[in-house]
Amino acid sequence: MGKRGPRPQPTELKILHGARKDRVNLAEPQPASAEVLAPELSAAAREVWDRLAPDLERQGVLTPWDADEFAGFCDAVARRDEAARQLDKHGEVIRAPVFDRNGKPTGQRIVTSPWLSVWKAATDAVLRYGSRFGLSPSDRSQIKTSVPADLGGVERFFS
Repeated sequence: MGKRGPRPQPTELKILHGARKDRVNLAEPQPASAEVLAPELSAAAREVWDRLAPDLERQGVLTPWDADEFAGFCDAVARRDEAARQLDKHGEVIRAPVFDRNGKPTGQRIVTSPWLSVWKAATDAVLRYGSRFGLSPSDRSQIKTSVPADLGGVERFFS
């Protein structure tokens, strides 16, 4: 069973919020500055990696220690996209054969496509992994990087 409660805040955020010293892990391990190499991925997952990884690495969100977890995100996106293509092609409900006790087909019934289960599981994984890398607007607002954000001129309101 995993840890209970909300996920802990990053150490930098705790320090900025003025957390007590005994609540901050000052000995937190940090990955070395090195190039992030993609693990072995399917062609579709590699396309996702190539599209997102350079920017995440530039922002300091993707480090060599995170490569395998980000690969899981890329694989989930590829699986979700394939499942969506199959659902578009075959529909969310399909006809499945019905067999008698001797194994002979006796008719058909309407069932939910197995691709719908694949799509749901992959979408859940995309959301779960994506939040760890700040890949939604609400998740992104919780991450602080060393790279200043271009706020489109909004910063003038805070000067």
